Amino acid sequence: MNKNPKISIITVTFNGEETIKETIESVFSQDYNNVEHIIIDGKSTDGTIDIIKSYGDKISYFISEQDDGIYDAMNKGIRAATGDVIGVLNSDDFYPCNHIISDVVKKFNDHDTDSVYGDLVYVDDEQTDKVTRYWQSKHFSMAKIRKGWTLPHPTFFVKKKVYDEFGLYSIRLKSAADYEMIIRLLYKNKISVSYLPKILVKMRIGGISNYSIWNRLRGNNEDYIAWKMNGFYPPLFIRIIKPLSKLSQFFKRPNNDA
Repeated sequence: MNKNPKISIITVTFNGEETIKETIESVFSQDYNNVEHIIIDGKSTDGTIDIIKSYGDKISYFISEQDDGIYDAMNKGIRAATGDVIGVLNSDDFYPCNHIISDVVKKFNDHDTDSVYGDLVYVDDEQTDKVTRYWQSKHFSMAKIRKGWTLPHPTFFVKKKVYDEFGLYSIRLKSAADYEMIIRLLYKNKISVSYLPKILVKMRIGGISNYSIWNRLRGNNEDYIAWKMNGFYPPLFIRIIKPLSKLSQFFKRPNNDA
């Protein structure tokens, strides 16, 4: 990969008029000069489409149509991407400072890696400086993933050639396809991965997998299925240990945001 790779940022949205502008602006404010922003909208019925269109050709690719869920929309974005590296930043998420992408690119260049990930904070919907949960990822290991470890998906930057080789997100799964992808790429196919120990994304609380008790229960069941889909017997008590592994995130707080 060249030293100035093209970075494709995919934003999936549906009726996100309250937050999409901040997401877009956080991409445009980045100090890295080789970025394309791809927005996949699920046929919003509020003002989302008008906000996106107001940016004109600053948005590299935009489509608004029915989809088969968030992961189907992400797959559309990956197919449309022309960059060397792909990241996902959904419409409730934003970058906390203007050098996130340049820091990620430096990590790719310094470590000649297939993928990079970092830390994430959940923030209050209205007061986005108020941290409600701190996801400090720490370094990946095969042993840790068997004990319920995973990484925050919005911080996961992956070379496009990896998706070309190992496939896109499974639309069979409704809330755990990102977890299945991590198992498939990091655990099964052992792509190289580097941890960037800093907060890469701020996410407003909510999210598809945490929206209701039903979604949480379904997500736990899908975590089990994700292992089976990749030909592995799921780790013992994965339905319990994975949620428990996240409890400390509600009590930790970062020293700084960037």
